[in-house]
Amino acid sequence: MAVINSRKAAIVGCGFVGSASAFALMESSLFSEMVLIDADRNRAEGEALDISHGLPFSKPMKIYAGDYSDISDAAVVIVTAGAGQKPGETRLDLVKKNVGIFRSVIPQIAEYNKDGILLIVANPVDILTYTAAKLSGFPENRVFGSGTVLDTARLKYLLGQHLEVDSRTVHAFIIGEHGDSEIAAWSSANVSGIPLHDFCEMRGHFEHEKAMIEIAENVKNSAYKIIEKKKATYYGIAMSVKRICEAIVRDEKSILPISSIQNTEDINGVALSMPAIVGKNGVEGLVPIHLDENERDALKKSAETLKAVLEQAL
Repeated sequence: MAVINSRKAAIVGCGFVGSASAFALMESSLFSEMVLIDADRNRAEGEALDISHGLPFSKPMKIYAGDYSDISDAAVVIVTAGAGQKPGETRLDLVKKNVGIFRSVIPQIAEYNKDGILLIVANPVDILTYTAAKLSGFPENRVFGSGTVLDTARLKYLLGQHLEVDSRTVHAFIIGEHGDSEIAAWSSANVSGIPLHDFCEMRGHFEHEKAMIEIAENVKNSAYKIIEKKKATYYGIAMSVKRICEAIVRDEKSILPISSIQNTEDINGVALSMPAIVGKNGVEGLVPIHLDENERDALKKSAETLKAVLEQAL
């Protein structure tokens, strides 16, 4: 069994998301080694070469194309392999196609790497996180998805714009499915500890209900809008992958809304996003944020939506 190298990452799938994530990770200097794997070996080699040529402007790093045997000592295996979302197609439309791809990819990862963390990024991420956990046999704390980390960033960005403040001072989460049934957890949202409605009024905004509906809809439709305009989304998710890897590699114990298999009284047997403590061992525990009754009901419905899809797909 290979000893895990905490400074090594593997990316499986070198499409737009995989290659943008590889570039973001090279820029981050988190890793000293990164292997790229793709069904099209030439594509992986081309991406590795292209990114490597920027290394004189960054930090020393080994970036190369490889195969599954090269991931045996990777601390984090990032899986972006899968068919992309087409214009007019929902994330859930992708299910059967991408579950089929995972039936091929995940057992090959598990054959060579038993002790790393599996970070699932391909969509629909909640379904594929559950699929990866079951196919890999990894402990559930070491298999999780990028979930609503990007949706939450979109929410913070839009709230920052709305309130004309630094989006990093906005504390709010999108939870549930990464997709059409996601929930903006408004009841726990705040700006530097000040309840959101109070802060809005300080900034001259009083039509809370209307603004909340509009912002939540804009977050939910962000991906569709970008896909309609440029055919794919990849920079935002690449930055999200970098952020999650930071939490793992630095053992930050950061609270991020990643997608993991839920085993709570209300929701179990399905992967969806809730704020969780993320560190070197993966998911170290869920954070029970305050939700009002409507949000709790919406979360249960989101879980039921995902369960129904899982039953059809697996």
